[in-house]
Amino acid sequence: MDAIVYHGVKDVGVEKVPDPRIEREDDIIVKVTSTAICGSDLHLIHGRVPALNPGFILGHETMGIVAETGKAVTNVKKGDRVIVPFPVACGHCFFCEHGEYSQCDNSNPNGGAGGLFGYSDAFGGYPGGQAQYLRVPYANVGPVKVPEELEDEQVLFLTDILPTSRWAVDISGMKPGDTVVVLGCGPVGLLTVKWAFLLGAERVIAVDSVDYRLRHAASYGAEVMNLKDYDNTGMELKEKTHGGADVVIDCVGMDGKMSVVEKVESALKLQAGSKSAIEISSEAVRKCGTVAMIGVYGGRYNLFPLGNFFDRNITLRMGQCPAQRYVDPILSQIADGSFDATDIITHRLPLSKGKHAYKIFDEKEDECIKVILKP
Repeated sequence: MDAIVYHGVKDVGVEKVPDPRIEREDDIIVKVTSTAICGSDLHLIHGRVPALNPGFILGHETMGIVAETGKAVTNVKKGDRVIVPFPVACGHCFFCEHGEYSQCDNSNPNGGAGGLFGYSDAFGGYPGGQAQYLRVPYANVGPVKVPEELEDEQVLFLTDILPTSRWAVDISGMKPGDTVVVLGCGPVGLLTVKWAFLLGAERVIAVDSVDYRLRHAASYGAEVMNLKDYDNTGMELKEKTHGGADVVIDCVGMDGKMSVVEKVESALKLQAGSKSAIEISSEAVRKCGTVAMIGVYGGRYNLFPLGNFFDRNITLRMGQCPAQRYVDPILSQIADGSFDATDIITHRLPLSKGKHAYKIFDEKEDECIKVILKP
């Protein structure tokens, strides 16, 4: 089959690889109909995630038709059209039983967080879904059948960015009437802006350095700030919000703008990328406010502004979204027309154009916000 594989830093390609096969009785094989490139895939190709070897199949936003099932699969059957949430979860460990699917104890033999599709050996080594076929383990827990009347593009983002953006608002503790700062206007940031307004935020300020992404955020009703226009974005936000926002949601993660020192430290593997969004958050949030970090971070961070958070009683929330918990409620909102995420799709390309798709998304060419790939 054809698949997008990692070759090295900022180097991916479409190659022929072996078809996946049933390995356990609760596996299924999905014939992929739509897949997407996620902002967190860029952390991989920038070399910021450990244990990613050349030849690894990328991608964790995938849906398609069940082509084959193991003997123990009861949740779906051959021919069903399903979305596949990005965490790999067993369904019966302590964390899965408590709805924390991204922290599954059994899906990642390498320890730490649970397994993730297409996210290196550090997260279980599960080949990703930017391919013609995908093996899905623990298929009685993850895949969800979707209504035939809904198009792929309406439901594909249930795999990651729709649950992640909704979860971000939930863990932030945002209340109706709050002021919210969203750092980063990529796909997750834009959807976070949408959720914040839908759930009652009075004021949302969206921050980025890319004009066309800011225009998109403004179309939702957000106030926008371009990082390039300010010497100290955090202090400017504090002033604009009269002492700080109730909630700051960091949708950037380790790929934020790096200082010279951070570039050197990252090159020497002394630090896992930028912490610029964390630093902005530490200044932009009000006393006793909350910072939710859903942009991907990894490793250690030097000069982390812990004292600034501690002194002002700031609550920090962070991590990988337990996506399975959110699929059914959001699917209902999609079906009844109360939430639509398709406006962020800017490019639709065949899987064979995967290298080009990564380039325009990574380098923000052609006003690219979200790319859908069709095998």
